[in-house]
Amino acid sequence: MTQGKLVGASRGFVILAALVVILAGIKMSSDIIVPMLLAVFIAIICNPLISYLAKFKVPKGLAVIIVFMLIILVGMSVAGLVGQSLNDFSQKLPEYKILLQEKFIWLVDIAAKYNILIDKEQILSFFDPGKVIDFATNTLTGLGSVMANLFLIVLTAIFMLFEAPVVSKKVHLALADPQMKMHHIDRFLDSVNSYLAIKTLVSLATGVLAAILLWVLGVDYFVLWGVLAFMLNYIPNIGSMIAAIPAVLLALVLQGPAVAGIVVLGYVTINTIMGNVVEPRFMGKGLGLSTLVVFLSLIFWGWLLGTVGMLLSVPLTMIVKIALEASDEGRWMAVLLGNVEE
Repeated sequence: MTQGKLVGASRGFVILAALVVILAGIKMSSDIIVPMLLAVFIAIICNPLISYLAKFKVPKGLAVIIVFMLIILVGMSVAGLVGQSLNDFSQKLPEYKILLQEKFIWLVDIAAKYNILIDKEQILSFFDPGKVIDFATNTLTGLGSVMANLFLIVLTAIFMLFEAPVVSKKVHLALADPQMKMHHIDRFLDSVNSYLAIKTLVSLATGVLAAILLWVLGVDYFVLWGVLAFMLNYIPNIGSMIAAIPAVLLALVLQGPAVAGIVVLGYVTINTIMGNVVEPRFMGKGLGLSTLVVFLSLIFWGWLLGTVGMLLSVPLTMIVKIALEASDEGRWMAVLLGNVEE
């Protein structure tokens, strides 16, 4: 019995050591892994569109070219708008920070009238509201630096799409007992494909609605904040709140508390409808993660892969969860990652 425990403990240490080595290798080679990871996600997202075109007898090669030409055309147009807005916003950022601090001090003065005494200097030393806007701009800038390898990412995704029909067959043949694992592999691939496709469409709709809302209200850089809402919507709960803060602060500084309040109400309405009505209707609740896991995955993948890791933290964790659910040995860990309400 003691010998069995020692063997089990030794095996656990070996697995833990191997995991540490793998994570260290991934972090050191993140410059290569991140573009490849983006290519995988782009390929997975585009695959349903290519399958849809195949129903109309469009050859696969032509379908891949059509989809990627469309993506590149739209992507370059949006990137041009976002890049111009980001440069303009970065130049005005010091001015916005000063105005934001003045608004914050104004709120402190109002609180003092109601006998709520707050030390301005001490609060500003601990809390700089401009840091929130810095986070948004750094997120977009970090993604832009990764997208500098756009040609490599697109080319890799195209080759992946051409290879996609035979990937599952290769995996089946590579396993010791392909018949036993076939069901799990197919379920894993279908679940990941479905999750990413639906999440991308919901995130796109969220970003478009947020941009329209800000455009109607006359908030500056509405395209920039719409793109940010699209990207951060991949992070449930936390992402929606983070995406709203820069737009709300900018509306508060330039247009006053009334418009800022409408922006808050608009973001809450959009995210409530998209997150609690539309997304569960198409995705169901079987792929949910607990709020704690979402937050921890944001920290972990952000540390491991940088800005792209933060944006893809939930999809990456979902892939791990789906893979664990497909294994009898790892199902208990998948339960820990999931929602108790499931």
